[in-house]
Amino acid sequence: MTLDRARRPGPTVRTRVREAGVAGEREREDRLATEEPLEVRLTWPGAPARRVWVTMRTPGHDFELAAGWLVHEGLASPSSVAGVAYCTDVALTPDQELNVVTVTIAGPPLRDPGHRHAGSGSSACGVCGKDSVGDSLASPRGPSWTGALPSPDVVRALPEALRSGQAVFARTGGVHAAGLATATGELLVVREDVGRHNAVDKVTGARVLAGLPPAEACLVVSGRAGFELVQKAVAAGVGSLVAVGAPTSLSVALATEAGLVLYGFASADRCVRYA
Repeated sequence: MTLDRARRPGPTVRTRVREAGVAGEREREDRLATEEPLEVRLTWPGAPARRVWVTMRTPGHDFELAAGWLVHEGLASPSSVAGVAYCTDVALTPDQELNVVTVTIAGPPLRDPGHRHAGSGSSACGVCGKDSVGDSLASPRGPSWTGALPSPDVVRALPEALRSGQAVFARTGGVHAAGLATATGELLVVREDVGRHNAVDKVTGARVLAGLPPAEACLVVSGRAGFELVQKAVAAGVGSLVAVGAPTSLSVALATEAGLVLYGFASADRCVRYA
């Protein structure tokens, strides 16, 4: 498969496949979810840009991904994100420029962006790069949600509502999704990515870059409720997390301690509240 590197990569790429079924084999065109690295650099007045994170992601909404990640990591407040841009470092090739973004914040970061954060992450793990279990458990906390929360009826309807916004998944079957919803089930933003944690970062980043608070009644995700997703929900200050899949023991413990309402196994037929 040959990829066109002359332009910014999109969320999907074409490929040829051979499909084998009970009726025989056939060749056809298929679509793959794009997965490429993204390097995030951070700068503030008086400080040169420095690398703070590298992750694998689906291209698209890169600025949102970077801004949301910084907020979820407790490195920046939503109001301190002053700008995001693709890097134009002369040492980078044109292709590399499209995979490096620099976030400018108004002042020094809220915590040390040292080697704990300047690591690599896969598209499957949201806590890579931490030095210890203690670092992972020391979750940034957003303001506590005091507004209305979705009823069980609304919770059961959210996965299907999210599914209607998963255009890349419909074409590839290879990405996760996250959405921010009101207590009545209105989806305010939906984002997709090969990394479930990246999708959540993009949702928060979309709100931050639009000048809106990242906190709302509900964050709904297309997969399981792993610890890293609860961690990000708590950092954003949302009131509840609704997952199509199962939670883990640590995610339930963190949600309970943080006062986050947590639902798993959400579908049109049922939902299970864990915290």
